[in-house]
Amino acid sequence: MRRNSRVHRAGAAVICMSLVLIAFATAVVAQRGFGGGFGGRLPEGPGVPIRSPQKGFEDGDVAHCKLEYTSVRREASGVGWGTDYPYAGIHLLTRLGEITKTAISKQADGTPNYWVVTLTNPELFECPFLAASDVGTIGLSDLEARNLRDYLVKGGFLWVDDFWGSEAWEQWSSEMARVLPPAEYPIVDLTVEHPVFHSMFEITKFGERLTGGADGAFGSPTVVPQVTNINNWRRTGDTSERGEDSPHASFRAILDQHGRIMVAMTFNTDMGDSWEREGEDPDFFRRFSPPGYALGIDVMLYALTH
Repeated sequence: MRRNSRVHRAGAAVICMSLVLIAFATAVVAQRGFGGGFGGRLPEGPGVPIRSPQKGFEDGDVAHCKLEYTSVRREASGVGWGTDYPYAGIHLLTRLGEITKTAISKQADGTPNYWVVTLTNPELFECPFLAASDVGTIGLSDLEARNLRDYLVKGGFLWVDDFWGSEAWEQWSSEMARVLPPAEYPIVDLTVEHPVFHSMFEITKFGERLTGGADGAFGSPTVVPQVTNINNWRRTGDTSERGEDSPHASFRAILDQHGRIMVAMTFNTDMGDSWEREGEDPDFFRRFSPPGYALGIDVMLYALTH
C-alpha cells in the first residue's frame, strides 16, 4: 500500500527531529550525569556489585534484566556475562524513558532498576526483556537450556549482543540449538522490512564498516550499525573487531510460530558500547550513540508490544 506523501514527509520530519533530540539529550546528560563528563571511564563487569532480584521485584514498570551465565571459553575484549554491565542497560532505559512515554522502574535516586538473573532463578519469568552479552562464550546446563526454552515459549524476549566472528557464532548457535531445535526454530537474518526496525525510528541504511576513521561500505548490506568497543575505536579507528572474520554487522533472530521475535541477535557489533560509553568520548558518541539508541529503542518497543 502506498502511503500518502504528506504523511510520509511529516513522519520523516518527526523521525529526524527525534534523532536530534536523542543526540541532544544524550550529550547533555553525558556531560553532567553518569560519566561525570567526557573522558570518565565507567566500570563494567567484574567488581561491579550484582543486583539480584528478590521475590516480588516486578512493579509493573520496565526494568532491565541481565543474564548471568557460565563462560566455557574466552573471547578477546570480553568479560563474559558481565560485559557492558550495568551501564549499557541503565543508559538505554534512561533514554527509553526520555524519548517515549514508557514507564521505567526506578530506584529512589531515579536510577532505572537493573537486575542480574540466572536461568535457574524463578524471578527470570518476571522479566519481559532479557539481555545478554559476549554470548560466544556461553555454556548451558541441561536445566538452564530447559528453563530458557520455557521462558521464551511463554512469551519472553532475549536480546544477545557483542559477540564476534565465526568461533563465537558457532559456540552460541550450538548452545541455542539445545534450547530451540533449529528444525523447528531456525535462525534467520531479518531484512529492513521487518517491523522491529520501524517501531519508532525508521532504520533503513545503517551498517557501514568504518575503517581508519572514514566512512565506507564493506560486506553485505545490513540495517545494523557496526559498533566497536571504545578502546578498539580509539586504537584503530576500525569498527571490525575480528578483521575479515567480522566484516559487517547482522541482525538475526529466532521467531515463534506466529512470526514474533523470541531471540534477537546483534552479531559482529557491540550495541551495548553505543549506550554504555556515551559520555566518554565525543567522537565515539557522535558516530555511534544516536544510531545505537535508535535501534535500542526500536527493539525495546517491539519487545514490549509483541
